[in-house]
Amino acid sequence: MSNHHTYKKIEMVGSSKTSIEEAIQNALTECHKTVRNMDWFEVVETRGHIVDGAVGHFQVTLKIGFRIGDS
Repeated sequence: MSNHHTYKKIEMVGSSKTSIEEAIQNALTECHKTVRNMDWFEVVETRGHIVDGAVGHFQVTLKIGFRIGDS
């Protein structure tokens, strides 16, 4: 193990018909299937889709940070 950490950030968009929180969790769950060493996320954008004057679904853009290798 090195004495420092090196990270990479990727951007993901999660969606949900229920809530912003579920949209975040959906993005993290899908990302976790292929990305190892995820350590943190930041919400960079929140938006939604309108259907008949109501929220159709929420969309949340995340930047997800993960450690490179064993750093």
